[in-house]
Amino acid sequence: MSGVNDIRSTFLDYFRKNGHEVVASSPLVPRNDPTLMFTNAGMVQFKNVFTGLEKRPYSTATTSQKCVRAGGKHNDLDNVGYTARHLTYFEMLGNFSFGDYFKDRAIELAWNLITREFGLSKDKLLVTVYHTDDEAADYWKKIAGFPDDRIIRIPTSDNFWAMGDTGPCGPCSEIFIDRGEHIWGGPPGSPEEDGDRFLEFWNLVFMQYEQVTKEERVDLPRPSIDTGMGLERMASILQGVESVFETDLFRHLIDAAASALGHAPTKDNTASFRVIADHLRSASFLIADGVLPSNEGRGYVLRRIMRRAMRHGQLLGAGEPLMWKLVPALLREMGQAYPELVRGEALITETLKLEETRFRKTLARGLTLLEEATGDLSAGDMLDGETAFKLYDTYGFPLDLTQDALRQRNISVNLDGFNDAMQRQRAEARANWAGSGEAATETIWFALREKLGATEFLGYDTEKAEGIVLSLVADGKETASASPGDAVAVVVNQTPFYGESGGQMGDTGIISGEGFSVVVTDTQKKADGLFIHLGKVVKGDVKVGVAVELAVDHARRSRLRANHSATHLIHEALREVLGTHVAQKGSLVAPDRLRFDISHNKPVSADELEQVEKMANEIVRQNGAVTTRLMSVDDARAEGAMALFGEKYGDEVRVVSMGTSLHGEKVNRPYSIELCGGTHVRATGDIGLVRILSDSPVAAGVRRIEALTGEAARSHLDEQDRRLKAAATVLKISPADVPARIEALLEERKKLERELTDARKKLAMGGGGGARAEVASETVSGIGFMGRAVSGVAPKDLKSLVDEGKKTLGSGVVVLIGETEGKASVVVGVTDDLTARFSAVDLVRKASAALGGQGGGGRPDMAQAGGPDASKANDAIAAVKTALQAA
Repeated sequence: MSGVNDIRSTFLDYFRKNGHEVVASSPLVPRNDPTLMFTNAGMVQFKNVFTGLEKRPYSTATTSQKCVRAGGKHNDLDNVGYTARHLTYFEMLGNFSFGDYFKDRAIELAWNLITREFGLSKDKLLVTVYHTDDEAADYWKKIAGFPDDRIIRIPTSDNFWAMGDTGPCGPCSEIFIDRGEHIWGGPPGSPEEDGDRFLEFWNLVFMQYEQVTKEERVDLPRPSIDTGMGLERMASILQGVESVFETDLFRHLIDAAASALGHAPTKDNTASFRVIADHLRSASFLIADGVLPSNEGRGYVLRRIMRRAMRHGQLLGAGEPLMWKLVPALLREMGQAYPELVRGEALITETLKLEETRFRKTLARGLTLLEEATGDLSAGDMLDGETAFKLYDTYGFPLDLTQDALRQRNISVNLDGFNDAMQRQRAEARANWAGSGEAATETIWFALREKLGATEFLGYDTEKAEGIVLSLVADGKETASASPGDAVAVVVNQTPFYGESGGQMGDTGIISGEGFSVVVTDTQKKADGLFIHLGKVVKGDVKVGVAVELAVDHARRSRLRANHSATHLIHEALREVLGTHVAQKGSLVAPDRLRFDISHNKPVSADELEQVEKMANEIVRQNGAVTTRLMSVDDARAEGAMALFGEKYGDEVRVVSMGTSLHGEKVNRPYSIELCGGTHVRATGDIGLVRILSDSPVAAGVRRIEALTGEAARSHLDEQDRRLKAAATVLKISPADVPARIEALLEERKKLERELTDARKKLAMGGGGGARAEVASETVSGIGFMGRAVSGVAPKDLKSLVDEGKKTLGSGVVVLIGETEGKASVVVGVTDDLTARFSAVDLVRKASAALGGQGGGGRPDMAQAGGPDASKANDAIAAVKTALQAA
């Protein structure tokens, strides 16, 4: 029962049996506390429950919470590996009461667990209480039977917990174990309390007050309980070892590292093995929870953790990247309890491998340059800030690595000089940007980006989070507050809102806080990573510095995810059907539709579109997981990942894979692999359905594909079905027979049209009612002549009528004028024996002029023209006769 996994399950099962809801660990990136860089305690996910802002369907809970302390005020990074207990990643076992039980029950539950379930000896245990908390002291006497000397009263804030300057607070009671006289140290409150003999392993917080102001504290109407027990510490106690690194879980991770390195730990290098084991856990869990290495914020802390471990790997003689090889060992130890590690294995592995590969180049180059720059320095000297900054800015060598490398030689770094050089570089960058041609209205975003840093994007795995308002912008200027009706741009420290990029539209939703709310109508990314939430204040006043809750419009985001993922599937299907020359040339991913342009030099046929749609829907029906990995651009392309037109990629890219190929050379391999920073569905089945609407030309060699997914696609098909049924009703047949019936009707219509045309021709040439000006065949200056104005004859049929007139005459000139909506078409025909004397082109121009037109053209034996005034038909005929008479 003393194994880490056994201890965790025993703790949770114990509280479950005692009426507690077992609640899964929340992510390491807090969604409800923007003041925290990482989740660092079990109560973080319950903060709003304790304050009354959130209601849950249970009043007692228990968790094993993932925690990281490696940044901000809770930072154990530098101690890890060199002490017995410090870790960057640890698990906090806890039980919680939200106004249910209080001190007596909390103490009773804790006492029974540690003495009965875990079997700790009462004689080795002692507790602390806040010095005025007589109630807790009395309960310990009653429940545990402790005498006064085993209940230590602590008068300091170490035994009084507060959520902040205001809010819930209360006294604590800590449980300690005496690990024996062979370890130096004294009990809490003694001069030797910093020793390791007395180990605190569980803290019970009795949340019974509310701090209203600095001076005023009142009783909470429903006192609550918040406890925290370090899993790794309890494992070291139950396994009888003095260090958490000697417990079973860490032994297995260290053994995996030793196996990969080819040698076991020694007295001189034990710390390096411990750093690798701890940092492997931190880095892997952070990556699994959506944090990726970067140069700012959480990503920077992750990079520091990773690179510290990688540096120790090199100190141990690792000749090639090491950390990624240890991921399977971590999954064996923790994958069952935390399935997110299993789901994120590919991303974790690729990220560790990529980072270490790049870091090794940076480290080798930087150490060489550092050695050259400090060759003349001795112990106690200081490296100038300019050189340290040059290593950082030009060669990518981080400041903390410079400090770490020089610490062994007792050489420090001039931090003031480093910061001065940093400020000068920023000023130069600002000046260069100002002259880059960007619109003047955009300059404010660059200044804010420099002042505030990049926005932490949380939206890959959540649609709700809390943040702090860092800036408000209205009418192009910063403002301290905004009121109802104001159009405002809101900048926060972290956000789940996706900023428009890569063709995907920005998110919409609500930003709200105490007494105010802002409707976000768009989210944009500006100045390399600053997220701008554009919207209107609809309630109350929003101010800089306030805490807010950010909630993305879930339904709209879901449709965007589906459309974006469908774009990838259709893109790949088009490449398979049309050829690998197809490449995306731009896209729009909207909530109601998707479209993207491709390189292709001819229309996509209906059969080809049908095949593309079928292939995309095959992948949708697979319902396979959509996976994301972090890779170098070169490695991604080597795996066949496609980079999209117009996208800018850094050294590290997100590679999105979905589906398994069912056909061709790629069968049983990933179907679609693309470089993409957008949001996507969790599984292809979430797309629901893909319906391609059209293919159309955009420019030379570029076609536009438009499509729908999910409910929009289904609605489109429903509408088509309704129209089909309506047509079937009108035709009084079944829907299945509609195509054949329409084809028959069209054929019948063509036949009738031909018959009608023939009848009109006969009527026109027969001189019946179709003739508007009756002109019989006659002779003009000895030349046969036929001139008629006809109605009801299409202009295209006039030539055939002229040919018939020429046959009737045998020798002569024929003029026919047709009328359509008041306008005239005129055709003149000359028999072959007369073309040497008369040109049909010259004659038709005479007729056209009489009709108010000009020009005309054709051959000597047949010419055609038009005119705007069909009422002048007789004048046109007369003009031709006059021309014949003058010849």
